[in-house]
Amino acid sequence: MKKVLVFPCGSEIGLEINRSLADSTHFELYGASSVDDHGLYVYRNYVGGLPNISDDDCIDRINDVIDRYGIDFLFPAHDSAVLSFARNAEKLHAVVVTSPLETCEICRSKLKTYARLSGVVPVPAVYEKGADLTFPLFAKPDVGQGSRGAHKITTQKEYDYFVADTDGLVLSEFLPGAEFTVDCFTDRHGHLLFCKGRRRARISNGISVHAVPVDHPGFRTIAESINNSMTFRGMWFFQVKERANGELVLMEIAPRIAGTMGLFRGAGVNFAQLSLFDAMNYDVDVFMNECRIENDRALYACYKTDIDYDTIYIDFDDTITSHGKVNPDVMRLLYQARNQNKHIIIISRHTSNIQESMRNYCIDMNLFDDIIIIDDKSTKKSSFIKTRHSIFIDDSFAERKDVFNNCGIPVFSVDAIEVLIDNRK
Repeated sequence: MKKVLVFPCGSEIGLEINRSLADSTHFELYGASSVDDHGLYVYRNYVGGLPNISDDDCIDRINDVIDRYGIDFLFPAHDSAVLSFARNAEKLHAVVVTSPLETCEICRSKLKTYARLSGVVPVPAVYEKGADLTFPLFAKPDVGQGSRGAHKITTQKEYDYFVADTDGLVLSEFLPGAEFTVDCFTDRHGHLLFCKGRRRARISNGISVHAVPVDHPGFRTIAESINNSMTFRGMWFFQVKERANGELVLMEIAPRIAGTMGLFRGAGVNFAQLSLFDAMNYDVDVFMNECRIENDRALYACYKTDIDYDTIYIDFDDTITSHGKVNPDVMRLLYQARNQNKHIIIISRHTSNIQESMRNYCIDMNLFDDIIIIDDKSTKKSSFIKTRHSIFIDDSFAERKDVFNNCGIPVFSVDAIEVLIDNRK
């Protein structure tokens, strides 16, 4: 297995790389960050406390991590990291997974992108500060990502507030139409193997959180024109927006994974894995399932606790099963426990034959070390718990209170078992 380091691993880009590679049998994944971000909760191999990408010693410290763990490939997971790693590719002790330096430098600046591709594809008209302006206009950082710092300027007052005394903004024509992102993959031979568009149906904090696939003949035309004018290697994407007449106009390009590339990964196109195989000089092929997929993302919780246990005591009815079905979240926890060599013991007041019930639910009895059935209502479940190095899971408050008071171990309702799930891969 080749070892892959992602930095910064807790960005939306880094999290998508984790989802893309964590279960691969070809790559072992490592995550690193300057701060203990969400990567700490999803990367099993995690290195924190590294310098910011702009710090003078960042490359040396990254090399220390590469050498310590024998890293083969380095995946930048932020636009600034893409450019920094591309500039320092000769110094770094692992292969950087991105496009050539010239491409990264052009893509990091909207003005450079427009200058390079003017006459190749439609690009926005750009205006100088102080010029005779006609509103509305659009202002966006020349070096930036997503929609952060972007403003529609409709009046002179808004111009004076957002633009007049602000450096680093690109002032361009306002494009009133729909906005699309087009995900692409170019192999080591320069062939554009994949090009599909998606609509950013909902945006939060500057990133797309609801993506819908869109077919448009103009996407392919623009992608091929860009690909023929610049040198790409592996995954990349660009954003376009429509003029009032429907013409697609290039907004920006990025030679990296996009956080929402999971939309097409769900249909079979794993951009991160394709890019790694291409970096290993393998010829790759791309195909996708012909199905309709939408992608929606929201904040979700991962947990860390100091609870240490070697045995799970768990109820059956309304816990392992619920509403006549197996609870898949509970089963995930139980198989996680089995993988960690923990003991699993059922304590239940199940009134039917439990072996027959488990067969009906297709639950393997071998998952459990013991099954305790209590026949009367007066006997307390706490009397069967023999070790304090345990936890207890039950839907009943009364049962949990009994065990908590008499055994002094952590107790959980079904709604709280997510605290016990280890999301690191």
